[in-house]
Amino acid sequence: MSNRIDTCFRELRSRERTALIPFMTAGDPGADWTPAVMHALVQAGADLIELGVPFSDPMADGPVIQEASERAIERGVTLRSVLDMVRLFRRKDDRTPVVLMGYLNPVERYGYRAFVDDAAAAGVDGLLMVDCPPEESHDLEQTLRDAGLHAIFLVAPTTTSERLAEIAGRASGYLYYVSFKGITGADRLDFSGMAQPISDLREVTDLPLAVGFGIKDAEAAAAVAGMADGVVIGSALVASMADASSADEAARRAGDFLAPVRAAMDNGAA
Repeated sequence: MSNRIDTCFRELRSRERTALIPFMTAGDPGADWTPAVMHALVQAGADLIELGVPFSDPMADGPVIQEASERAIERGVTLRSVLDMVRLFRRKDDRTPVVLMGYLNPVERYGYRAFVDDAAAAGVDGLLMVDCPPEESHDLEQTLRDAGLHAIFLVAPTTTSERLAEIAGRASGYLYYVSFKGITGADRLDFSGMAQPISDLREVTDLPLAVGFGIKDAEAAAAVAGMADGVVIGSALVASMADASSADEAARRAGDFLAPVRAAMDNGAA
């Protein structure tokens, strides 16, 4: 069976459609609400979901996602419970790709082989470790590959051409282009300066290119959709659900937030 990520981007390319990739923190705003919110995101137009694993020191994340991680940890959410959430999601959705995004420490504590085996069994399709550069990822990368999961890497405007070539040669699934140097949720997008780096990336890889960090609304998503294969939107979505009082409310807010983003991306591409 091919990886769901490959199938997703292949189908999207055949339809000339850009992937909408929402990010949400697992276990926030409710520890048991995540599968319901994930289903709502798919119904609103998500093509792939990045599920953030709560971590106590999320150094690449801004205040919104930091606080979401803190809330989830306070509710007892762990890496094992995140896999349980994916497993529950898969009971009704065996099509939408799920990528776990987070930090290496919880995976190391779990054990690479045990984690990857459990992640594959739960229905995870890929892993993006923010603090695990390619130079240090060989063992984890090989373990993921052996299980049919993708190792997804970040590249940034500051990534050198030599390093970019190395990352592109090692990555699978898609490359995640960080739209600026900084943390998630910041407001620094420069659309005019984004086209050239994305074009340079396409010279060294055939992988789909997803762009994230700083995409806050439908207008920004539509602008990026014209250049990229995927648009990642996270902090604004997480903030829209932060004070929801029930799973139904969180799911409704998630859908209400994402549907206009999908519509703007589709209209912008038309």
